[in-house]
Amino acid sequence: MLIGYARVSTDDQDLRLQRGELQRAGCERLFEEKLSGARRDRPELQRMLDHLRADDVVVMTRLDRLARSTRDLLEIAERLNTIGAGLRSIAEPWADTTSPAGRMVLTVFAGIAEFERDLIRERTSSGRAAAKERGVRFGRPAKLSPDQIALGRRLIEEGRSVREVAKVLNCHHATLYRQLR
Repeated sequence: MLIGYARVSTDDQDLRLQRGELQRAGCERLFEEKLSGARRDRPELQRMLDHLRADDVVVMTRLDRLARSTRDLLEIAERLNTIGAGLRSIAEPWADTTSPAGRMVLTVFAGIAEFERDLIRERTSSGRAAAKERGVRFGRPAKLSPDQIALGRRLIEEGRSVREVAKVLNCHHATLYRQLR
């Protein structure tokens, strides 16, 4: 059975064009939603995936209607493969897992996506290391300056409570404890 999936990002957009293309492609059942593709919790996508049986083929007008990232696309394709269902894009004829060539293309994409993730991880790591060498600090800026920390330490040594000192420094007592460590 050919099962269509149509998605637009906002309520203002219209599903008619996708619906028409999917019906012309022979889809017997359509799942439609108006949600951002970046959201992983798309109810109609989930309903469609739960509805699928072996030998069904999920059809969409373009791959970006189904998934916004290569990673998401590959996860969905793997889930379809586990069920025994196929994947076909009308606009991208090479994206058809019902054919050996389409399965090969998707496998190549999976390899490229993994390679890309590794490169990003490597570049990010070396970029962070270089920034640290230049003295760049990561994370939220400190709430208290070194002078305020020194004043806080001195006031506590003079016998004032941490809560009192925190009020003087206009910060939460937990912040002061953290800064004194």
